[in-house]
Amino acid sequence: MITRRDVLTASAGIVLAVADRVAPVLAQPLAKTVHVLTGFTPGLQDALARLVTGQMSDYAEIIVVETRPGAGGRIAVEAVKNADADGSVMLLAPLGFMMFFPHVYRSLRYQPSDFTPVSTVASTPTLLMVGPKVPADVKTLADFVAWCRANPKLATFGTPGAGTTLHFLGTTLGRSAGFDFLHVPYQGGGAIQDLVKGVIAAAVMPIGSALGLVQSGDLRALATTGPRRSPFVPAVPTMREAGYPALEDLTWFAFFVPAKTPAPIVEKLNASIQAAVRTDEVRSGMAKLAFEPDVIAMGDFARLIASESDRWKAIVQATGFVPTD
Repeated sequence: MITRRDVLTASAGIVLAVADRVAPVLAQPLAKTVHVLTGFTPGLQDALARLVTGQMSDYAEIIVVETRPGAGGRIAVEAVKNADADGSVMLLAPLGFMMFFPHVYRSLRYQPSDFTPVSTVASTPTLLMVGPKVPADVKTLADFVAWCRANPKLATFGTPGAGTTLHFLGTTLGRSAGFDFLHVPYQGGGAIQDLVKGVIAAAVMPIGSALGLVQSGDLRALATTGPRRSPFVPAVPTMREAGYPALEDLTWFAFFVPAKTPAPIVEKLNASIQAAVRTDEVRSGMAKLAFEPDVIAMGDFARLIASESDRWKAIVQATGFVPTD
């Protein structure tokens, strides 16, 4: 299975080669307004889109970021699938939209083959947090697992929705640790609000969703899912360090265009995105959002989607989850 480490190692030389090859194509921006769609209400994702596209004037003179929330992000994905394949409409989305959704929705009206993956831009691990419902002496993941086993009726965790990668990470933790971890789905930031209020015991969320509350001590972070400790919470161990290597996972955010977009346009867009991510403005802006710059070359990106899709298919099936409409 191709891993994140394999991808980043292989990509280093390829990125420079692609940039050199398409440099002549980048001479002039597209003579049109370009639209970038995201699938959620305003928040971290559209902020990331605005940050990156703000440094892409070599690709287009005007780039408009639009939020198209609904159906777990699928409305935006379907809109891009049906858009003109001329580089004027793009999707910025978590990689899970392509590698994960096909395994949780029966009536998905798109397939990964309907899109051309252009470039990843950032990644973030997931954070397991607990709130005041959990006693203050629970300080580690091992402590929390023991508490959940002793208090099965209180062992609840919230996420932004059922059928998400966050949902399955929490469920897999419970299965791996031998306790019933009850999932409570929310919309938007409701899980964090109820976690702070003590309504639920834990939440599984991207780091940026609650970093301030963790830093202030209102919430306690027990583990992250990254392959290494996050620079934003360096004192928090990884799931692998805590004894759960199967829960290692990153959420990548990436740009996609409709499948039939001509290769020269895709290459121009790829080079523009990667150049934007290398700027100090984008890197400092990502740090404020608790994202890490993470660029993967096009060929490795496509292989990563296929590999991660197989991994998540096995995880979903192991939980007994029944695909929904």
